[in-house]
Formats: sequence, structure tokens, C-alpha cells
Amino acid sequence: MITYKDSGVDKEEGYKAVELIKESVKRTQGPEVLNRLGGFGSLYELGQFKNPVLVSGTDGVGTKLAVALEKKVYNTVGIDCFAMCANDILCHGAKPLFFLDYIACGKLEAQVSSQIVKGITDACLESGTALVGGETAEMPGFYKDGDYDVAGFCVGVAEKDKLAGPEKAIDGDVVIGIASSGVHSNGFSLVRKLVPNLDEDFQGEPIWKELMKPTRLYIKPVLALLDKFEIHSMAHITGGGLRENAPRAIGEGLGIEIDRSRIHVPEIFKYLEQQGVPAEDMWNTFNMGVGFLLILPADEADELIKELKTFDFESSIIGIVKKGEKFCYK
Repeated sequence: MITYKDSGVDKEEGYKAVELIKESVKRTQGPEVLNRLGGFGSLYELGQFKNPVLVSGTDGVGTKLAVALEKKVYNTVGIDCFAMCANDILCHGAKPLFFLDYIACGKLEAQVSSQIVKGITDACLESGTALVGGETAEMPGFYKDGDYDVAGFCVGVAEKDKLAGPEKAIDGDVVIGIASSGVHSNGFSLVRKLVPNLDEDFQGEPIWKELMKPTRLYIKPVLALLDKFEIHSMAHITGGGLRENAPRAIGEGLGIEIDRSRIHVPEIFKYLEQQGVPAEDMWNTFNMGVGFLLILPADEADELIKELKTFDFESSIIGIVKKGEKFCYK
């Protein structure tokens, strides 16, 4: 006789994983969540909105997971997973309501999967978002033992008349760049080629510690700013850097001009460039120290920058919106 466990799937380890995450998941859920873990679907009561628009996004952690798996550091990639999704929907002015995760592996280890989910719950708690469900798929023969993949799905809401977007950006708006926490979760296929030894020294610590810093969560400060300032549009700076992501925040006929001299480039990017990457490839791959953009009228910029400092977020005016070429560096 051959059992399911003989084929490589250990249901008991799955039950153990659920028990390990149950309490941390419960802490993210308020009265809007109408059922708990274990149902076939998750029920979320939308609440009182005049004209709500649901905004959704999905993303994964990518090959940053290879660094996490090698160094056995799993909780920060859970934060990355949440941030990659929630920061995206934030660009439309949406408050993230709930999140679902998907974890796939060759052989489930409850302690590993629970650490990943712990990172997700930490990010959810910081952002006021409910973790309402997910899926852990044990797939022996498809993934190698020890391999994990992590992705997520986020749903948020905004009032229709308060949506931000490229159609609201106008000629003369300024572009404010909010600092990133480092490499975030993009460009790691290149990073891993540049840094084959994750234990090599970087500013007195093994470089993997710098690389594993989680993607910054912009939800709390930006949602507060939306109530006080006339923010027209926003962009989350992910793969492709400023060149690919900034133009997504403006409409037809407009362009964004970025002044690179106004951007504080963290040392990790200077280090990576020194390994032999052309400067333009750096700027067209990584966030280079800018994780999120806000586009708004020039006369509100200084006050908004001051407001961001109260959240311990550094920011500065790094560009302008004007008619012409879709994107250029000054």
C-alpha cells in the first residue's frame, strides 16, 4: 500500500503549520472579517462607503527567496510579499483591506512556512490589513526539498471620487521621491550574479543582511497624506526602476523629468555598481534609493515633505511633470 505521505505530502506537517500561524493571523482580523481560517472562502464586510471602488493586486517575492533560503531567514520575505502587493494598490489611493498568501514548496516544514506567514502578519498589522486566508501547496517532484515560492493577493478600497491615477497628473506638478529601505524585492537575479558569496563583508556585516532588508511599507504615511494634500498620482518603484515605473503615473501627452542629483543613492547600490554593472543598467533595474513617488502641485510639496518626516520617512522633490518626452533624466 502507498499512502499520501509516501508520495511526499505530509498532511500532519500541514496541520502543524496551521496551528503555528493561527493566533498571529487572528490578530490581523477585526470585526469586518466574518469567518475564520478553515472555510472555503473568506468573508469580509465592506462597511460604509458612498461609492466604493475595489482595487486589487498580486505579486511575488521573486528570486530574493534564494537568498532567504540559503541564509535560512524567512520572516522578512513575508513582509516583502505583502509590501509588493499593498504598495501597488496604494498607488490608486486604496486602503488595503485584506490579503491572501500562496506558499508552494517541495517538502513542507511547518517552522519555515510559519515564519514566512509571521512576516506577512507583521506587515498586515503595521498596515491595518486583515490576513484572511491563503494556500500552502506541498508539491514533491515539482519543487526540490527546501525550495519555497511565495506570492500574495491584496484587495483594497477607495472612494471613486478620491481615486488617484495618471489621468489626474498635470503639467507643472512636482515629483516627490520617498526613500526606499534598500534593494527591496527586485533585481535579485542580477544581485545574485554580482554577489556569489553572501557572507562577504559590507560595512562590517555579511552582505546578506543588507540584501534581506524587507521592502518598505508606504501604506500608513501615504494614506494619512491623502487626507491632507492634493496628491494627483503615485508610483511604486519596483522592477525596471524609475524609467519603467514613473511613466505609469502620468497620462498621454505628459512626461516626467527626474533629476538624479537630487536622489540620495544608498551605499548598497554603489557597491553593486562597482561589481561591474553599467550605471544606466543600475538605474534601469533598481530603485536606487527611491521606493515610492508622489505627484502633486508644487505649492504643497514642502509641507508634505515635512509631514513625511513625522513618520520617519525621508523624501525630496526629485522631478517635474511636463509636456513632452514620456521619461527623461535631467
